[in-house]
Amino acid sequence: MKTTNRNSTRIAIIGVGNVGATFAYALLGSGLASEIVLIDNNKQRAEGEAMDLNHAVPLTHSTRIWAGDYSDCAGAAIVVITAGTAQKPGETRLDLVQRNYAIYQSIIPQVIQYNPDGLLLIASNPLDILSYAAMKLSGLPANHVIGSGTILDTARFRYLLSQHAGVDPRSVHAYIIGEHGDSEVPVWSSANIAGMALSDYCKMNCEEYNEDVYAKIFEQTRDAAYHIIERKGATFYGIGMGLVRICEAILRGQHTVLSVSTLIHDYYGIDDVYLSLPCVVGRDGVSKFLRLPLDEKEVEGLQQSAQVLKETIHKLGL
Repeated sequence: MKTTNRNSTRIAIIGVGNVGATFAYALLGSGLASEIVLIDNNKQRAEGEAMDLNHAVPLTHSTRIWAGDYSDCAGAAIVVITAGTAQKPGETRLDLVQRNYAIYQSIIPQVIQYNPDGLLLIASNPLDILSYAAMKLSGLPANHVIGSGTILDTARFRYLLSQHAGVDPRSVHAYIIGEHGDSEVPVWSSANIAGMALSDYCKMNCEEYNEDVYAKIFEQTRDAAYHIIERKGATFYGIGMGLVRICEAILRGQHTVLSVSTLIHDYYGIDDVYLSLPCVVGRDGVSKFLRLPLDEKEVEGLQQSAQVLKETIHKLGL
């Protein structure tokens, strides 16, 4: 199934393990794509997922779904890459780097052969390293290679803050920036609820307010993946929905501010590294990252996060 028409919106998903399959399911439910192609080294797995998803089409949105190959990336508005070895209990995301970089060296040239002008959305770990690698391997402009970044970490952060404050998570405005990993940084200085600084809101409206509560909330945010992996083996619902949200911002040209991973330059001394900041995301990918007014501790944390990532990039020879 290699034909398409100019009115279709094709999204190609490379890697249909837990994350890829969950994203495909959420994408079908969203109605954003008129065509979804699943590509995986395990062709039988991709075929099975496509069959299962097609049986949901009569109950959701009219969508063409099939198991394809790299040639089916042609014409795709977005190629979403979730392929790679999974994080095992006790492993950090950076522990995966050599294995998954080798996989990307195989994947990216094949994608670009058939789709030299589309957008790449990266979801494999270590996320920031592989997003940088995908940009280098593809030759695409940085704004066309987007890492899912800390969109999930930010969602976890907002959820935990909302539980403490007793409000809807969508009423909490706060970001996790830096690495999608252990060196990530919470931006407490600009966190707010209903336009009130988080500290002011909690002092006036929460039963318990102290720095220990803040520290615990961030610790739970940062370590959430480890706890989930320990209990069920993998995380995939949150990131699946996060990928749909990024695709929506792109396909609908929304100029939405999302904490995705992009190439950073000239920001608090940070240059030439992929990490997450709030970014404006629209039809042409990332149009800009926002320059936040960080406090001294946050600047130090972000610089340290960037240094961790740059050291790993250097070891890969990128």
